Amino acid sequence: MSGVYARHRSPRRLAAVTGCVSVAALLTGSTAEASPPTPIAASTARTYLGQLTEKAEGSSDGYSRDRFPHWSTQDGSCDTREVVLKRDGKDVEQDSSCAATSGTWFSEYDGETWSASGDVDIDHIVPLAEAWRSGASSWTDTAREGFANDLTRPQLIAVTDNVNQSKGDKDPADWLPPLASYNCLYARMWVQVKHYYDLAVDPAEKTALQGVLKDC
Repeated sequence: MSGVYARHRSPRRLAAVTGCVSVAALLTGSTAEASPPTPIAASTARTYLGQLTEKAEGSSDGYSRDRFPHWSTQDGSCDTREVVLKRDGKDVEQDSSCAATSGTWFSEYDGETWSASGDVDIDHIVPLAEAWRSGASSWTDTAREGFANDLTRPQLIAVTDNVNQSKGDKDPADWLPPLASYNCLYARMWVQVKHYYDLAVDPAEKTALQGVLKDC
């Protein structure tokens, strides 16, 4: 059922919301709903997909989320999570420490809208573990930190927490957004990120992406 929700679950980690601007702007909030950077066109995504190295997925040996330092401070006391929640939310108001005091968040993955930031996760379009298995295991921790906090590519998006958790570290062969109308955009985002970071695709992943992109 769609609508505006505020769920209360325990225990939950505190989720400070939104981005880093001046204190005045933090207190007055944002009136325009934003979104991640616009991804490449479907035609470009199809070309980029053909350029990606195709090989069997690598091992998860040695993987830890700690190898991808995430939610780094972007400006002042605001971290990446807070920046994305500010960017992707509507009428978001924050206090001087970047914690959300109000706002709503529309989840593109499932079409739900939430009024509590604790019900929203920041999804890495290409999950950290997937990146590790696709080539990031050979990167430096500094490079992995850049990947985990990338606000320039369409790699981070605010979505319903349970939906993000159902995705886990799956690639498009095993998971696509429940809202099928978003799948084309999701595939374009996925390919753009993998292409930019020179990450490999496995055969099943590539086939799934081709299937989505041919209908875009």
